[in-house]
Amino acid sequence: MTREERHALLGPDIVAHIHECVDAAPDPSPELVEKLRRIMTRPGGSVPASRPAVSARPAARAA
Repeated sequence: MTREERHALLGPDIVAHIHECVDAAPDPSPELVEKLRRIMTRPGGSVPASRPAVSARPAARAA
């Protein structure tokens, strides 16, 4: 959804109220910013190391 679409959906009064609330909110602490940066960088946690696939069935013997 674009900014224009959100504005059309919510209307100018609601958008102005949202901006007022955001402006009134305190700035986040450096610790919070660092925690959020880690979450946003890797939302799923660390990436597991790759490993060879394990076959569910034993390989067929060559005849």
